[in-house]
Amino acid sequence: MTDGAVQAAPWQKAVIDRVAQQTPAIKSFFFRLRTPFTHVAGQHVDVRLTAPDGYTAMRSYSIATPTNDTGVLELAIERLSDGEVSPFFHDVAAVGDEIELRGPLGGHFLWPGQAAEPILLIGAGSGLVPLMAMIRQRREMAQTVPTALLLSARTARDVLFSDELQAIELNDPAFVLSLAITREAPRRATDFARRIDSAVVQEVIGRLPRTPAHVFVCGSNGFVCGSNGFVNIATDGALRAGLDAAAIKTERYGG
Repeated sequence: MTDGAVQAAPWQKAVIDRVAQQTPAIKSFFFRLRTPFTHVAGQHVDVRLTAPDGYTAMRSYSIATPTNDTGVLELAIERLSDGEVSPFFHDVAAVGDEIELRGPLGGHFLWPGQAAEPILLIGAGSGLVPLMAMIRQRREMAQTVPTALLLSARTARDVLFSDELQAIELNDPAFVLSLAITREAPRRATDFARRIDSAVVQEVIGRLPRTPAHVFVCGSNGFVCGSNGFVNIATDGALRAGLDAAAIKTERYGG
């Protein structure tokens, strides 16, 4: 998608169709669009709230659903205590409410279509959302490209889409799931009991059949040292593990 196409995305009203509690801090909101659009896994939308006095607040949220034309989008929103938008969704928004949004937006952080070489995904907290869209798109397209997800979370309860990810891993030998659990002992022998660093990245790369040709890193403002801090640490780990800087794409979202 070109920058011009991004700027041309119109605002529209979408109705909250369903809400699901995913983790203690993250809820999924399913929006039914008045004007459906087709997106690519990795893209996002802008959401705009307008107060009675005319004050507006806007945030960008990744789309969790894979490429589709059903007219329903899933946004998994993490509640940030100091946020302007996420507390509204967690404390006020309800099924049937109309919300302004525009999209799809973003043209660089995209699932590479018919990829043939291994792919490494690294995320934390709600930063999993665009990566999950990629994993779901890969599954819907019946792709077998080797893919590894390295996901950091405080505890097992904080792992977004945990059941779905473990089911995919169980049924897809080309998909590798590795968790970095930072505040409790991991429950699986293949997971790590520490934050992501270059040694962790290197070990996960070793679980792929070949060096990944594409790396996607996405953090969350609600996670430990913040979105920028996590993305920088994870990217540095990938570089120290010998991955090509040109292959690494990063994304950051707020609350």
